[in-house]
Amino acid sequence: MQGSNLLLDPCIPRNWPGFEIVFRYRSARYEIEVENPQGVCRGVIALKLDDQTLPDDKSLLIPLMDDGKTHRVRVILG
Repeated sequence: MQGSNLLLDPCIPRNWPGFEIVFRYRSARYEIEVENPQGVCRGVIALKLDDQTLPDDKSLLIPLMDDGKTHRVRVILG
Protein backbone atom coordinates (compact mmCIF):
# COMPACT_ATOMS: atom_id res chain seq x y z
CA MET A 1 0.00 0.00 0.00
CA GLN A 2 1.02 3.55 -0.66
CA GLY A 3 -1.14 5.85 1.44
CA SER A 4 -4.72 5.29 0.33
CA ASN A 5 -3.65 3.39 -2.81
CA LEU A 6 -2.83 -0.24 -3.50
CA LEU A 7 0.23 -0.75 -5.69
CA LEU A 8 -0.26 -3.67 -8.08
CA ASP A 9 2.81 -4.94 -9.94
CA PRO A 10 2.44 -8.74 -10.00
CA CYS A 11 5.33 -11.06 -10.85
CA ILE A 12 4.23 -14.62 -11.59
CA PRO A 13 5.56 -17.73 -13.37
CA ARG A 14 5.16 -17.48 -17.16
CA ASN A 15 3.02 -20.62 -17.29
CA TRP A 16 0.37 -19.25 -14.92
CA PRO A 17 -2.74 -18.13 -16.81
CA GLY A 18 -3.50 -15.77 -13.93
CA PHE A 19 -4.90 -15.74 -10.42
CA GLU A 20 -7.57 -14.14 -8.26
CA ILE A 21 -7.43 -12.70 -4.77
CA VAL A 22 -9.75 -10.83 -2.44
CA PHE A 23 -8.38 -7.81 -0.60
CA ARG A 24 -10.20 -5.98 2.17
CA TYR A 25 -9.63 -2.32 2.91
CA ARG A 26 -11.61 -1.20 5.92
CA SER A 27 -15.29 -1.66 4.95
CA ALA A 28 -14.62 -2.25 1.21
CA ARG A 29 -13.88 -5.49 -0.59
CA TYR A 30 -11.64 -5.65 -3.67
CA GLU A 31 -11.93 -8.68 -5.96
CA ILE A 32 -8.68 -8.67 -7.93
CA GLU A 33 -8.24 -10.76 -11.08
CA VAL A 34 -4.84 -10.95 -12.76
CA GLU A 35 -4.82 -12.29 -16.33
CA ASN A 36 -1.71 -13.45 -18.19
CA PRO A 37 -2.81 -14.00 -21.82
CA GLN A 38 0.71 -13.57 -23.26
CA GLY A 39 2.51 -15.86 -20.81
CA VAL A 40 4.84 -13.27 -19.28
CA CYS A 41 6.34 -12.97 -15.80
CA ARG A 42 5.44 -9.33 -15.25
CA GLY A 43 4.43 -6.07 -16.89
CA VAL A 44 0.97 -4.56 -16.52
CA ILE A 45 -0.52 -3.43 -19.85
CA ALA A 46 -4.04 -2.68 -18.59
CA LEU A 47 -5.63 -1.97 -15.24
CA LYS A 48 -9.34 -1.51 -14.64
CA LEU A 49 -11.30 -0.61 -11.55
CA ASP A 50 -15.03 -1.32 -11.73
CA ASP A 51 -14.83 -1.60 -15.55
CA GLN A 52 -13.13 1.80 -15.87
CA THR A 53 -9.59 1.90 -17.29
CA LEU A 54 -7.28 3.79 -14.96
CA PRO A 55 -5.07 6.59 -16.35
CA ASP A 56 -1.60 5.60 -17.58
CA ASP A 57 0.21 7.97 -15.23
CA LYS A 58 -1.06 5.96 -12.26
CA SER A 59 -1.29 2.61 -14.00
CA LEU A 60 -0.15 0.54 -11.04
CA LEU A 61 -2.10 2.33 -8.30
CA ILE A 62 -5.62 1.39 -7.26
CA PRO A 63 -7.36 4.08 -5.20
CA LEU A 64 -8.78 2.51 -2.04
CA MET A 65 -12.16 3.56 -0.68
CA ASP A 66 -13.81 2.95 2.67
CA ASP A 67 -17.31 2.80 1.20
CA GLY A 68 -18.63 -0.64 2.17
CA LYS A 69 -18.88 -1.70 -1.49
CA THR A 70 -17.35 -4.53 -3.50
CA HIS A 71 -14.98 -3.33 -6.21
CA ARG A 72 -13.65 -5.37 -9.13
CA VAL A 73 -10.06 -4.92 -10.24
CA ARG A 74 -8.81 -6.44 -13.49
CA VAL A 75 -5.07 -6.54 -14.18
CA ILE A 76 -3.81 -7.70 -17.58
CA LEU A 77 -0.16 -8.62 -18.00
CA GLY A 78 1.68 -8.42 -21.30
